[in-house]
Amino acid sequence: MEVNKKEYDAYVKEITPVNNMWLNVAKAFVTGGIICCIGQALTNLFLAQGLEKESASAWTLLCLIGLSILLTGLNIYPKIVKHGGAGALVPITGFANSVAAPAIEFQAEGQVFGIGVKIFTIAGPVILYGTLASWILGLIYWIGTVLGIV
Repeated sequence: MEVNKKEYDAYVKEITPVNNMWLNVAKAFVTGGIICCIGQALTNLFLAQGLEKESASAWTLLCLIGLSILLTGLNIYPKIVKHGGAGALVPITGFANSVAAPAIEFQAEGQVFGIGVKIFTIAGPVILYGTLASWILGLIYWIGTVLGIV
């Protein structure tokens, strides 16, 4: 049994990819920074067109989400994610990708059992726990205001 464990450990070590943490951090930082710079450029463009700050921000989000979905459909965003890791997954573009990718992947199974069932497989937990956390924090805030703490 000891020999099998050693062989298995050697096998695992052989097939496990070696990652350079600092390189991955740098790639994530640059990728996320580029996405943020694109967002800032869009906001500046919309502000220059005369939109108010709130409207410009909303249009920026819509453009970033739309661009992310388009790039996901063209199979470009998954390559960006593979290169940039968390830098591409954390911004709102990554969330849009997590909704669009399953919809594209399972479209062959039909509108209901493909897209309808699978569209939120990745994003669903984020939506669920984000909503739950917002509700709990809102309740705590409300109780704090009623008690005069906040």
